Amino acid sequence: MIESIIILSGGMDSTVLLAKQIAQNIQIAALSFDYGSKHNRRELPLAAGACKNYGVPHRIIELPFINQLFKSSLLQSGQAVPNGRYDAGNMKKTVVPFRNGILMAIAVGYAESLDAKCVLIGSHSGDHFIYPDCRPEFNSAFSRAAQLGTGGKVSVEFPFSDMDKRQIGDLGRSLDVDYTRTWTCYKGANVHCGVCSACDERKYALRHDEGKDPTSYAE
Repeated sequence: MIESIIILSGGMDSTVLLAKQIAQNIQIAALSFDYGSKHNRRELPLAAGACKNYGVPHRIIELPFINQLFKSSLLQSGQAVPNGRYDAGNMKKTVVPFRNGILMAIAVGYAESLDAKCVLIGSHSGDHFIYPDCRPEFNSAFSRAAQLGTGGKVSVEFPFSDMDKRQIGDLGRSLDVDYTRTWTCYKGANVHCGVCSACDERKYALRHDEGKDPTSYAE
């Protein structure tokens, strides 16, 4: 019986969370979403590969309306992804309006349909406040809404809420996560660009400055 549903992007946070659940012998299924981001084409095959490796049921849900209707540089329909750190003002261009709320709502409905008790998402303490649907108060409110909307059947949980991305990176290393089989770069080219905000944070998380980051970067 499936106990939990994980929202699996193919990025390092959700892949480490998947590995953690497997190490704890939790019966889990994964949902990934093709919503038209520039890096979906890189992430989704890696999400599928991780699930195959761990023997986890996996489904990819297509949400073309997000790319068609929403405005964000993260989307294929948007402008170029800007370079720079997350605290730069132009990083707000990468916000996909209410993305996490939409994805979590679908996952909650799927969990209820499978009689799973919870939905897991890899949000962490370092998630940046330019993304309103990553903030702790949003996560708490959404988890409460899920409980109310399912009659107490499904909760939404954030196991990494007290960890930053470097701590997640270290945890994944202890779980033998192959970080070359995860994707972070927002630009979605053949290799990580090395200069966008997501790559900048990945370098920090994987201790690039200490020579522990196995990722190949263009810059």
